[in-house]
Amino acid sequence: MSQALTFSYTAIDTGGARKSGVIEAASKEAAIAQLAAGGRFVTEIKEGGGASATAASASAQVFGNRRPPSRQELSLFSRRMADLATAGLPLDRVLQVVGEQSESLVLRDVAEEALADVRAGMPVSHALAKHPRYFPEVYTQTLRAGEASGQFGEVAGRLADFQETEVARRSQIVGALVYPGVLASTAIFVVIFLLTFVIPKLSGLFKDMGNDLPVTTRMLLDSTDFITKNWILCIGMIVGIVVLFRLWVATPGGAYTRDRLLLHAPLVGPVVRKATISRFARVLGTLVYGGVPILEALEIAGLSAGNRVFHVSAQTVEQEVRAGRPIAEAMRDAGAFPPVLTHMVAIGEETGDLPKMLGRVADSLDFEVDTGMRRLVSLVEPVIVLSMGTFVGFVVLSVLLPIYEAQNLVK
Repeated sequence: MSQALTFSYTAIDTGGARKSGVIEAASKEAAIAQLAAGGRFVTEIKEGGGASATAASASAQVFGNRRPPSRQELSLFSRRMADLATAGLPLDRVLQVVGEQSESLVLRDVAEEALADVRAGMPVSHALAKHPRYFPEVYTQTLRAGEASGQFGEVAGRLADFQETEVARRSQIVGALVYPGVLASTAIFVVIFLLTFVIPKLSGLFKDMGNDLPVTTRMLLDSTDFITKNWILCIGMIVGIVVLFRLWVATPGGAYTRDRLLLHAPLVGPVVRKATISRFARVLGTLVYGGVPILEALEIAGLSAGNRVFHVSAQTVEQEVRAGRPIAEAMRDAGAFPPVLTHMVAIGEETGDLPKMLGRVADSLDFEVDTGMRRLVSLVEPVIVLSMGTFVGFVVLSVLLPIYEAQNLVK
C-alpha cells in the first residue's frame, strides 16, 4: 500500500466561496477526486502543506508588497483566468478567484477593480484595458475577440501560452548573459584600477627618464595623466553621450535607425532579426486565433514586435491587404519578412489555418534563436578574455621596456 501524501489546495465550493486547506491522498489525482466528490472545484493544488504552508500563505496575503507585478506573475494571472473560464465559471467569479489567488497586491487590486466594472456590465477586456501598463493592447484586443466569439477560456489560454513563452525566453537570455556580464565588469574594473592607481605610482619614476621612454610607455603615461586630471570631464562626457543617445532614440527617426542598425549588426543582427520575427508571428497568430480582424491584428503585431523596422513593414502590409492583396504577397514585397514566414503564411491562407502556420514559424525561429544565443555567448567569453589579456600585456610591456633599457644603459 502506497504511503499517503499531503497536498495543500485551493478550491471553490458549490456556493462559489474560495476554500484553502490540506488533504492526504495517494496521489495528486486522488486528492482532486476526493475534493470533487465533496463538491469542491480545485483551482490550485501542490504537494506539501500543513500548518507551515497555511501560515506561509496567510503571511503572503498579509505582508505582500506593492511592487509592480513581474512578467511571471502576469502569466500566472492569465493561466488561472484561462483555466477557470474553461472550467465554466462565470467571468465575474473568474476575476474574483484570480484576484484572491494572486501573490501580487497590485494585480489583486486590479482584479477587484475589474470585478466591480464587470458586475456593472462592462466586458472583461474593457475592464482590463483600463490598466494598459499590465495588460497591453494585444492582450485586451484578443480577449475582446474571444468574448465576441464565445471562446474566452480558449483564447485566454493562448495568451497565457504566449506570456509563458516570453517569460522563458527572457529568463534564458538573462541566464546566458550573467557570466559574460560578470566577466566584462571584471575586465572594466581591472582597466580602471590599472589606469587610476597602479600606473600613476610609477609615472614619477618614468618621467625622470625624459624623452627616452618607448612610445608605448609615453602613450600609457599620457592616457593615465589625462584621466586622473580630468576624471570629472570623462564621467561627464560618458553621461552626456548616454543622455544624447537616449534623446535621439526617443525620436521616430532615431529609433528606426537604431533598430535598422541592430538588425544588420555583425553576429548579433541575425539573432535579433529571428527573435523579432518570432515574436511578430506569435503575436499575429494569437490575435488571428482569437478572432481579431486581420488588419487590426497586423497593426498590433507590428507594434508588439519591438522593432520600428517591422512596425513600418507591418503598416505597409496592412495597407496592401486593405487594398485587396493576399497577406503573403504583401509581406514578400515589404522586404523585412523572410521567405520562411511568407511561405508559411501563404500555406495558412490556402488551408484556412493561418494561426497554426504562424505558430510553427515562431517555434522554428525560437529554436534558431536559442542556438544563436549559445553561439554568441560562447564567442563573447573568449573575446573579453583576449581583450583584457591584450590590455594587461600592453601595460606590462610599457612598464618593463623602460626598465630593461635603463639596465642596458647602466651596463
